[in-house]
Amino acid sequence: MTAEPINGPVDDHRDRAEWPDWMHALFRYWTYEQAKNLDLPFDWDLVDGVIVVRGQTNQWHDQVRDELYSALRAVRVPPYAANVERCVLLDKDNTTKPDVVVFDKTGLDVFELECVPPEAVVLAVEVVSHGTRVNDRFRKPGQYAEKKIPYYWRVERGIDNLPIVHEFHRDEEKGVYLPVEQHEGVLRTSVPYPVEIDLAAVVEL
Repeated sequence: MTAEPINGPVDDHRDRAEWPDWMHALFRYWTYEQAKNLDLPFDWDLVDGVIVVRGQTNQWHDQVRDELYSALRAVRVPPYAANVERCVLLDKDNTTKPDVVVFDKTGLDVFELECVPPEAVVLAVEVVSHGTRVNDRFRKPGQYAEKKIPYYWRVERGIDNLPIVHEFHRDEEKGVYLPVEQHEGVLRTSVPYPVEIDLAAVVEL
């Protein structure tokens, strides 16, 4: 879930020395190792070396995210772990924080982990909000598929305010996600492990 990149016209009437450190992102591209040490006053992703502000979410988004996470965490099986907005280091110039991520923790120090390596991720979940539609429908699934993350859920808000979960599986031959099922009412799937979620119960109407 992201908003717009920090980019735009420079105020030539202001001395650069007066700007906060994070404003230096206007003048260069960053790697994750560089960007993580900046004193940034907001949550962010890194997209092709550009620091991108993560937009504010609403109650519907956060409640759906948290309930899906809770359901996935409750039935997880070894060696999997689930987390909310855990950084995934796609490469040195690109990081993202899926709303929910399920990953194989084999060989990972989960107590010191900053970013999950993409090869450990088995499921990325994005809950679409008004400011993230293009990212969640196109950019992020493209990046996830490129990194061979096998499963992707895109969660949309239905006209009745109930979530609709679009389940995608990565096609090994084509290297892209293909739609498998559109879940309304109840989500049932066997991957990355068996889970059943009453979608009507994840929001308070």
